[in-house]
Amino acid sequence: MADLVDIAPDRYASFVAPVIERLTLAVVNLAVTRAVGGSVPSAAPADAMRMFGQLRTALLVRPVTGEGLAAVYRYRDPADVQRDVEALLAAGLVERAGDDAIQASERGRMMLTQMYNVSATVADELWAERKGNLAELADLAGGLVHIGLATGGKAYVTMAPPYEPLDASAGLLLHCRLSVLRYHRQDAHAAAWQAAGHTRTTIRQLPAGAERDAIEAETNRRDAAPYASLTPDERLAFLAGLGALPG
Repeated sequence: MADLVDIAPDRYASFVAPVIERLTLAVVNLAVTRAVGGSVPSAAPADAMRMFGQLRTALLVRPVTGEGLAAVYRYRDPADVQRDVEALLAAGLVERAGDDAIQASERGRMMLTQMYNVSATVADELWAERKGNLAELADLAGGLVHIGLATGGKAYVTMAPPYEPLDASAGLLLHCRLSVLRYHRQDAHAAAWQAAGHTRTTIRQLPAGAERDAIEAETNRRDAAPYASLTPDERLAFLAGLGALPG
């Protein structure tokens, strides 16, 4: 059992990443389905609204800079990113804040709050059978989010720490914190392929093999810092607890 508990942080990062991705997308996809059903009206084209929803953790608490947008959407064509920003501006959901930053407008804040309410309902319903574990998992995730601020890149510090309503349920807190932890790994991956001499185009074309394995190993090493802050028992409890959640 001791060998199972004492997972090195870099190996642990590779184990927990797909679990975090699965749980985040489970809540997001269900929330989007409900929003399309009418609880959150669309105010802009679908791609722009997708961006708006993705930036929700940041826009409710701080402006998002052009540099931050570029990092969050580093794998997208910059012209497409700008098109979506312009659509959100035209819809009155965001407004300019300084030279290249955007922030949520009053109308945008109201819509983002609705999105949060839908996400809270979905997370609480989806994880209802594990309700007793959610507070502990949310606390562990909160500590990871905080530690990650010292090691995350531009995408991470754009999205984290996430906005959290004062009356947020443990399910919503866990969802918000997991959703931003994904950007710590995204930054780690980008730093790894850039160090290996790749661009956003060439890394997508890189086939499976020794070079990609080396980049993944470096990604895990860079992504490991927050998990190194947990004790071995906490790492096991966090991974097991997340793994037991449906979605």
